[in-house]
Amino acid sequence: MFTPSLDGAPFSSPVGKIVCVGRNYAAHAAELNNPVPDTPVLFIKPADAACDLQAPLSIPLSQGDVHHELEVAVLIGKRLQKASEAEVSGALAGVGLGLDLTLRDVQSVLKEKGLPWERAKAFDGSCPLSPFVSAARVSDWQNLNFSLHRNGAQQQSGNSADMLNPVLSLIAHMSHSFTLNPGDVVMTGTPPGVGPLNVGDSLELALEDWIAVTTEVVSPQASEKSL
Repeated sequence: MFTPSLDGAPFSSPVGKIVCVGRNYAAHAAELNNPVPDTPVLFIKPADAACDLQAPLSIPLSQGDVHHELEVAVLIGKRLQKASEAEVSGALAGVGLGLDLTLRDVQSVLKEKGLPWERAKAFDGSCPLSPFVSAARVSDWQNLNFSLHRNGAQQQSGNSADMLNPVLSLIAHMSHSFTLNPGDVVMTGTPPGVGPLNVGDSLELALEDWIAVTTEVVSPQASEKSL
């Protein structure tokens, strides 16, 4: 089980589940030719999807393109069930970054057949997470700047102001379908600029001036040798 860090120390709970939202940025929906939904498109990654973003990033190589989707990640600190936005605001432990790794070719086939996305979205290691900093640092959840550079070139840059479903209302909405417990992580959607990763890529990720992470993409075999 992956235990996230909060302000440099292990959090009190390991990651339980990761609740995600699709198409929460209109520009990202457009780049994949997806309609903008009327209500949040929710899906879940299991605990084994979580891994350390600071470690070499192992990607599967035999199932087509693996796309990066950079997102603001929120660490839940108190149990939320059918919560109000005010209750959500008081229950958030930390904020960080996550990658929603997506087997894009697999997802496309599943979507064409009207089947669930789990094989494309919820595989082991599909949610690398950065360290978290205290949610108390956030004065405005709808003004968070974040970015991803790949091999020195900017790939994604976003601001949470562009979310179709703002952070607090999104998490409140999620809690009406899924009880959120301490250690659960909410992924809040990705801005445009997603694309395939390749072995050997160097990634630099940043959230405000709070978090800066550098990692590299490796093959599964290389990851195993490093253990």
